[in-house]
Amino acid sequence: MSKWIIALSVVLPTLLEVIDTSVVNVSLDHIRGSLSAGIDEATWAITAYLVSNAIIIPLTGWLSSVFGRKRYLIFSVALFTFSSFMCGSATSLAMLVFFRVVQGIGGGALQPISQAILLETFPPEEYGTAMAIFGVGVMFGPIVGPVLGGWITDNWSWNWIFYVNIPIGILSVIIIMLFIKDPPYLKRIKEKIDYWGIGLIAVGIGALQIILDKGQREDWFSSVFITRLAVISAVSLILFVIVELKTREPILNLREFKDVSFSSANIIQCAAFFVLFGSILLLPLFVQQLMGYTAFLAGLALAPGGVATLITMPIAGRLISKVNPKTVLASGLVITAYSIFTMSRFNLYIDFNTIALSRILMGVGMGLIFVPLASLAFSTIKKEEMGNATSIFNLLRNIAGSFGVAVMTTLLARRAQFHQFRFTEHLNPFDAKYQMGIYNSAEVLAAKTGTASLAASNGVVYQQLMRQSNLFSFTDAFYFSTVIMLCVIPLVFLLKKPKTGSAKVMAH
Repeated sequence: MSKWIIALSVVLPTLLEVIDTSVVNVSLDHIRGSLSAGIDEATWAITAYLVSNAIIIPLTGWLSSVFGRKRYLIFSVALFTFSSFMCGSATSLAMLVFFRVVQGIGGGALQPISQAILLETFPPEEYGTAMAIFGVGVMFGPIVGPVLGGWITDNWSWNWIFYVNIPIGILSVIIIMLFIKDPPYLKRIKEKIDYWGIGLIAVGIGALQIILDKGQREDWFSSVFITRLAVISAVSLILFVIVELKTREPILNLREFKDVSFSSANIIQCAAFFVLFGSILLLPLFVQQLMGYTAFLAGLALAPGGVATLITMPIAGRLISKVNPKTVLASGLVITAYSIFTMSRFNLYIDFNTIALSRILMGVGMGLIFVPLASLAFSTIKKEEMGNATSIFNLLRNIAGSFGVAVMTTLLARRAQFHQFRFTEHLNPFDAKYQMGIYNSAEVLAAKTGTASLAASNGVVYQQLMRQSNLFSFTDAFYFSTVIMLCVIPLVFLLKKPKTGSAKVMAH
């Protein structure tokens, strides 16, 4: 019974933390109006959280060994809860951004610590169950976040997207204090502080996260600001790798990547979350911009995928204890690739059920990916290295998600311009299709208004051209995602099955 209480205590705050990465997005306009800020200024409420969160994740294993994991977990949940209250109480944008940074510092540790605790609480033969529990937070959070944020903002106010964290945070602290204990090898130890490692990764990851969040808005490397950040990030991260490989007590042990199974699992995970976060961005934009859906209907189009993931993950947890986890993982990758491919075939006349079915297929695929992948990734990792390994695993997952959003946003804009240019080449008076389009547009306008001019007919044709250009940009992005998923399938053969029946549950 205690392992289920432990699971509850670490998954609850993890779910809150993951939701908070996306919950602000839909409330941004309300926050901007309430705090008298411009939209570009208000987006720092999102960026600030993502940056501080990304910086803390790779430091989690080291901080746990220095301060004691239980103590550090309690501190993180308490800080996350306190900063949530302060964010909800913010009276200015500067105050909100500051406490979003603090919230990110508190929340960054929750994912890797929770995963490490679950993997040590459950024996290897139950890793699937443990990762299914953890996956509820990690996979469902990005999907439910925007929907929950929109509902709370519409029915209460934007402040309550932060206030709802408080009771759950307090409950989690109480359960952690009562039921979680540090294993012997994680008792607080004195270590030489790797100041260079901490500084370099903080600067490198922080700059990278700002680039990914602001890049498209600033037109990437045509911006001096983005270019400078890119140089700073690249130099810092290269120096970080060199320093950590030479340091005897690194804050992040990069030698874990010598393990082929662990490295392969991280590559597969990066591809999966690149596609997941990219699709969560693409689908709502597609149905709202091209199909005329409301925000609520767009949320409904996404929702079936989240439900499918929730249902599939416990099933996957049971499956991997009976069949080869690599088979389950490969099936998930194929199903996800197929679901994204069906999205690349969307047109302007697609119905709601077809969109929802594609999302359901993707939800099933993602559920079949996450559980066996997390189990296989740590199958060859020693217990004492688990905190370090989960820090790396969660860091790369978050960065992959940020890359997915940044790349898909850019791809949409650039491919829309490409297709628009291609189509306009045919807009000349001597093109038969153009003449037919003008004729049909004139008939439609005449039926609606009683009159039809050449200028008005041209306007209708150009509007249709823009819709087709945007449609093709979406299908290109979906097709690109399909290729990414297919490319990582061969890596499944490099993963090693977890040992079963040899380990006992470790007391906490």
